[in-house]
Amino acid sequence: MSKINYFVQQGYTILDLDYRGSSGFGRDYRTDIYRFMGIKDVESGLAGTDYLIKEHNINPEKIGVYDISYGGFFTLMPLFKHPGFFAAGVANAAFSDWAHYCYLWTSRILNLPFDDPKAYEILSPINYAAGLEDPLLIVHGLIDDNVHFQDAARLTHKLIELEKPFEVMYYPKERHVIEIQASRLDFHKRLSDFFKKHLLK
Repeated sequence: MSKINYFVQQGYTILDLDYRGSSGFGRDYRTDIYRFMGIKDVESGLAGTDYLIKEHNINPEKIGVYDISYGGFFTLMPLFKHPGFFAAGVANAAFSDWAHYCYLWTSRILNLPFDDPKAYEILSPINYAAGLEDPLLIVHGLIDDNVHFQDAARLTHKLIELEKPFEVMYYPKERHVIEIQASRLDFHKRLSDFFKKHLLK
C-alpha cells in the first residue's frame, strides 16, 4: 500500500502537487523556477492548499506538508518562510543548502555558486531557519549518497543554535531512499504518529 493510500484510509485529504519546475508540462513550466527555486514552486503549493481550503472546506489549521529529497526542500521552505501556513512538516533527505550539492545539477537552475552566490544564499532553507514556528521532523540516512548527511547535520545544528523545537530521526544504514524493511517500518510509524499528533488532535 502506498503512503498516499494509507493516509487517505486514515481520513486525510491528500494533495499530490505537480508544482512549477516539474517535467512533462512543457519547457516554460519546467524552467519557470530558474533562480526562483523554492519561491515560485512553493507558491504553487500554497495556492493548491488555498484551493483545498476554499473549495473543499479543509481545515486550514490541520494541513501538513511532507516529501523526500527535493520534496524535503519543498517542505522546509514554507515552514521557514511562511510560518503558520502548515500545521506540521516532515522533511526526508532534504536539501538545506544548495552550495553543498552537485553543481552539475544546481548550475542549470542557480548558475554556478561562484558566479551567482546570491541565488544560492536566498534559495537555501538553512538561511531561513529562524522562521520555524511549527512542528518539524527531520529524517535522513547517514550514508545518503545523493543529498549528503551534512545537509541534515548542519540544519540540525542551526536549529539548535536558534533554540528551535524540532524532532529528528537518522537511519544509520540508509542511503537516499529508506529501503531496509526494519527502517521502513520504523519510518512509516514515525511519520504516521507525527501527523496524527499534530493534524488529527
